[in-house]
Amino acid sequence: MKLVQNHTGAQTLIGYAIEIDKGSARAVLDLDERHLNRTDSLHGGLMATLLDAASGYTASLSVDGETLPAVATVSMTVNYLSGVRSGRVIATAKKTGGGRKLIFVDAQLAKDDGTLIATSTGTFKLLS
Repeated sequence: MKLVQNHTGAQTLIGYAIEIDKGSARAVLDLDERHLNRTDSLHGGLMATLLDAASGYTASLSVDGETLPAVATVSMTVNYLSGVRSGRVIATAKKTGGGRKLIFVDAQLAKDDGTLIATSTGTFKLLS
């Protein structure tokens, strides 16, 4: 498994890590008070960020399973299912289709006990 930390400014600011293993990626975040909204739950924007990060890395890895060619998020729909106040959250993603330039990815964000928090469906464009 390859661990990617502090690769981007957003990743450094938020504090999540990317785990890459066998052509798939996960975004992992250990929650603290910086990540919570005014109701003391994980902020929805951060949920979307984690889903986008896992999806983007997965789209990038789908090209050859090893390199990370640049991709851009074309669109992404997020469904918020429940809140979380503490612990670890993990976003996982899976390529569902696409062609030469566009890649379709579904993702899930769950607590470390497997409880589903949010899902997303996205389209990513290969830039190279």
